[in-house]
Amino acid sequence: MSEHHIEDHDRGLLFDLETLNTKILERRRALSLLGGAGLAALLTGCGGGGGSDSTTTSSGTTTGSTTGGTTTGGSCVDYASETNGPYPADGTNTSSGATSNVLTSSGVIRSDIRSSFISSTTQATGVPMTLTITLQNSTGCTPLSGYAIYIWHCDAAGKYSLYDLPTESYLRGMQISDSNGQVTFQTIVPGCYMGRYPHIHFEVFTSQAAATSGTGRTATLISQMAVPGSVCATVYAAGGYGNSTAALNAVTLSSDNVFGDNTAAQIAAQTLTMSGSVSAGYTASVTVGV
Repeated sequence: MSEHHIEDHDRGLLFDLETLNTKILERRRALSLLGGAGLAALLTGCGGGGGSDSTTTSSGTTTGSTTGGTTTGGSCVDYASETNGPYPADGTNTSSGATSNVLTSSGVIRSDIRSSFISSTTQATGVPMTLTITLQNSTGCTPLSGYAIYIWHCDAAGKYSLYDLPTESYLRGMQISDSNGQVTFQTIVPGCYMGRYPHIHFEVFTSQAAATSGTGRTATLISQMAVPGSVCATVYAAGGYGNSTAALNAVTLSSDNVFGDNTAAQIAAQTLTMSGSVSAGYTASVTVGV
């Protein structure tokens, strides 16, 4: 005897409830896959590669994940701690046989860090970049006012002042955060050297006094920011950046020995959001959860 076909609408309440539950689970699974695809696109956007002269690059957002240093769920990402590297000039190592500590130097607190300020006034060449950093309490996303942040990075040729260039002190400086937890630096797009992804070093201190009377060992946070590879590729291709193109092509965020072991959320928080062009210069921003 052949099996009698029963229409779905005749199977009763239990069948209807089971069907509804199945559809809900399938919808959740689809949304989860969509979120994963968005994250993959985010990480791809942080890698190297060419681009047009006019660029807008963002660390991106996804529901419940990072927007700069904060999350849409109302909590913030703790910025990953990183090494201060071999060229900090913060009193923790030596340069040319002597301890180098610009934190205690007169003139270190400045917004425009393109010129040397100790024994020279040489200005670093490169594509201009205006960098705004917002410091936040990572547990409540509230601004951190009155904090000191010291930043430094290499020049267009991948060289560091006070180390590779002992008589120069450019591309180093400190500022004190305002009531919004913000500071803004005038600098250049950093170059790239073999073995490292383009980056900016920084140290955060709880106050100006804590920074200018001590060394990097008293910093509340020591870390690094990643410069979007697409912007760097465009800048380097325009010339004036030495071997930066070859160095950039040899590294990715995932292969970098600093950023490579971080989570996707940490990398998103560490990557600058940038817009602009080679001819007009770039603006960059990042939120740092402390």
